[in-house]
Amino acid sequence: MKIIDWYILKRFLVTFLFTLLILIPIAIAIDISEKIDNFLEHANLSTYQIIEEYYKNFIIYYANTFMPLALFIAVILFTSKLSNNTEIIAITNAKVSFTRFLYPYFIGATLITIVSLAMNHFVVPSSSKERKKFEREYINSARQKNELKRVTDFSLQLSDSTYIYIRSFNTETKSGYDFSSEVYDGIKLKSKLVSSRIKYNDKDSTFTLSSWKMRKLYKQKDSISSGSKLDTVFSFTAKDLIYKSALSQEMPSGELNEFIGISKKRGVKNLNAYLVEFHKRTSLPIASYILTIIAVALGFRKRRGGTGVNLAIGLGIMFIYVFLMKISEVLGGVAGVNSLVYVWMPNFVFGGLAIYLYLNARK
Repeated sequence: MKIIDWYILKRFLVTFLFTLLILIPIAIAIDISEKIDNFLEHANLSTYQIIEEYYKNFIIYYANTFMPLALFIAVILFTSKLSNNTEIIAITNAKVSFTRFLYPYFIGATLITIVSLAMNHFVVPSSSKERKKFEREYINSARQKNELKRVTDFSLQLSDSTYIYIRSFNTETKSGYDFSSEVYDGIKLKSKLVSSRIKYNDKDSTFTLSSWKMRKLYKQKDSISSGSKLDTVFSFTAKDLIYKSALSQEMPSGELNEFIGISKKRGVKNLNAYLVEFHKRTSLPIASYILTIIAVALGFRKRRGGTGVNLAIGLGIMFIYVFLMKISEVLGGVAGVNSLVYVWMPNFVFGGLAIYLYLNARK
């Protein structure tokens, strides 16, 4: 690397960190104003606990979320300043092409992308788990807490021939009602077990069924048996049901990928909400390259109005990108669609814009 590369890279990273350090306190101030009443409701909740269990993880989450935005703003600000100071004119007069000029920017974008990927796949999920636990205990309303604890209309394929269904299951008490288990031979029903209540026993990993009834189907006749209580085992545990209600943001990527694979084998119909989260952890950091090209192309030429015009155009483009990203996440979570295509759609669209601006800037 030449001296000019080190100069651009250093100023680029310093501006990026400065922008990030401005955005995070703003987010914290807004969040405190919204949640101060929730904090004051709990007399036993100390300031240290709020900072350690909530705002430490809040900063990790939003620092990672703001990285692409901070990168985009930093590149526009820094490049526009180079242009206004006629430093870019000196660089181009030295026969440095636009492609060569991008070299230190791409090094900086690569460093940020690597950090963002590591945080998205490993750090942020664990941090989000601790933050959401705090929210459930001290911030969420009683209604929200009940919704998070309850799984409704849950079905699961245990094997090629066995299926279960539970009307409602409480992940805290590990009990539910309206349970049924069906065993098939091809498409022919062999047996069906139903019970009004079901409870999981941690001690011996068994299930207790209350008011149960078993029906077995034979060629000539059916066999029906019933009872008030039955202890039995199934090839699933309460943990499988808890995962169903857990937020995908709380699972590290390895655990999330394993959960998706197991759920596919068990015949869970719509996993797109989990797939969207999994794909987004890679697509958003990769967008750093696309946003860098767009930002450099906008700030490369000196404009009437200076940095303010470039920044206004850049913020408009960033708003459109975030808006399109949110729409693609919602559409990608719909059953029956290709979530990968929808999650990467904003990158495809803005990648085309980046190529156009790049080719135009080269001229």
